[in-house]
Amino acid sequence: MKLQKITTDSLSTRAGLAKAITWVESKRADHQQNARDLLSEVMDKTGKAIRIGITGVPGVGKSTFIDNFGSLLTSMGHKVAVLAVDPTSRRSGGSILGDKTRMDQLSVDQNAFIRPSPAGDTLGGVARKTRETLLMCEAAGYDIILVETVGVGQSETVVADMVDLFLVLMLPNAGDELQGIKKGVLEVADIIAVNKCDIDEKAALRAARHYKNALHIMTPADPSWLPPVATISGESGIGLEQLWETIKKHETTTKQSGSHHKRRSEQQLRWMDSLISDSLMTAFTHHSGVEAILEDVKNRVAKGQLPASKAADLLMAKFRD
Repeated sequence: MKLQKITTDSLSTRAGLAKAITWVESKRADHQQNARDLLSEVMDKTGKAIRIGITGVPGVGKSTFIDNFGSLLTSMGHKVAVLAVDPTSRRSGGSILGDKTRMDQLSVDQNAFIRPSPAGDTLGGVARKTRETLLMCEAAGYDIILVETVGVGQSETVVADMVDLFLVLMLPNAGDELQGIKKGVLEVADIIAVNKCDIDEKAALRAARHYKNALHIMTPADPSWLPPVATISGESGIGLEQLWETIKKHETTTKQSGSHHKRRSEQQLRWMDSLISDSLMTAFTHHSGVEAILEDVKNRVAKGQLPASKAADLLMAKFRD
């Protein structure tokens, strides 16, 4: 049966966009080729959206925040796409994919598109195809893209490498607030927002002061922008309009300084490098000579019978044959 190609007109509907993204995520070669052909055709329609990464520890209220913040943006006339990357079980390979059920308003908003994607084996729970999905959403006319991370491990730095602004949500009552801050998160944060300030305003303000002090001893990722700290409530909406104004200020500032263009250019080049690495690894593991000895070599390394360096030399020699 001949594969029906996706056309640029398909992206005009949410169903068509969903199908295009399904093919982006597919492991079938014909699906991937179709999706890449489409992406090449619509590249001139991409790059105009504001790309925002969002992270925070479990329980910080990411989904509630995104639901209300996204609804605020659509009420202003924006089209919002949410790429919610869920953790995938390493044992079963299953994924929760429950973000739509936690975003009551956006899930029925005609100006919003929510795409939960299984993370697979990619570092930090970030779906391998998230970048292509992001571009598809931009080509479909969504002018604000929110990328939610699972908020664990090194996923923050991975997502920060595909967005224009990285927003870190923090809790006001997490004991020693600074204890939960990892240096890597501070280095990539463009805005820190202490969520749930409506529950305990004093605690939220105290936490905000701690975060501001911590940021002062860090070297900002962008010399033209000192990351601010806000107090908000994703549940009640307190501070969300002011947060949006700060995000727009960040866009204006970084475009004027040239760092916005530089950031995107560097991201594109790193993306290309990662795709080449992935392709080379796939070619390596599927090489007939490598496949023939790979399991045996792995077992010998695991048992301490063969140094990892020697094992790598053996496998690379087979690959070059």
